[in-house]
Amino acid sequence: MSRSARPIIANETKRKLRNGELALGFGVSHLRTGATALLAEASGHDWLFLDMEHGAFSIQEVTQICIAALPTGVTPLVRVCVGALDEGTRAVDGGAQGILMPHVDTVEQARRLADAFRFPPRGSRSWGEAQILYRYQLPGHAEAQAAINDEILIVAFIESMEGVANSAAIAAVEGIDVLLIGISDLTTEMGIAGQIAHPRVVDAIEKVSTACRSAGKVFGLGGVYDSENARRYLGMGARFVLTGYDHFYLLAGARARSEILRAAL
Repeated sequence: MSRSARPIIANETKRKLRNGELALGFGVSHLRTGATALLAEASGHDWLFLDMEHGAFSIQEVTQICIAALPTGVTPLVRVCVGALDEGTRAVDGGAQGILMPHVDTVEQARRLADAFRFPPRGSRSWGEAQILYRYQLPGHAEAQAAINDEILIVAFIESMEGVANSAAIAAVEGIDVLLIGISDLTTEMGIAGQIAHPRVVDAIEKVSTACRSAGKVFGLGGVYDSENARRYLGMGARFVLTGYDHFYLLAGARARSEILRAAL
């Protein structure tokens, strides 16, 4: 390491997952300031879920939130639009420590995803000089590329029965770290929208969980916010869990506060 180089900013969520710990995600659709990660940290979360698929984010807004998050230890992760590998590469160049790709249905899609966000020889990511994970003070290219490859977290969303059927093959792809069930889209595709405890859904989730265990990958979950079903699916091994979105938290807190004050009269 040269005299001016700095250590890479560690992906703390990836470390927790390697240790089998629970890592909770703070969904972001509306927040836009550098305080976002501090709010996530203060409320007991481990990673940010910056939603470029359904949130009205610009790449500039996403990168500024990512940069602000890095010193806090809260891991900035970005969900891009379906197949938007170019959008994802700009996000990781801008400070994101991982990418969440929706609707990964086939092993071919999983391979393209794993390849796009890691440098050769593990992938085909293009090198950019401004490496934010090193605070712009990096060692030699080869050393930096190898270290960055290890820190990036790649999450494949399983949101269809095709994805469930292919989950074992997807989990076996080198470079895919997490398979995350998107339960809202999955139940919609199954024709039982919102029925997250339906026996068919339980069977599908068990299949993905088994695929993750067999391949040594992490099982993730989004869209389950009640305690009963959370216990059920955490019991199946879910460790990378989205707890909800910023607007849910705001509404829950605001409603509770207004009810307290109205009841006081």
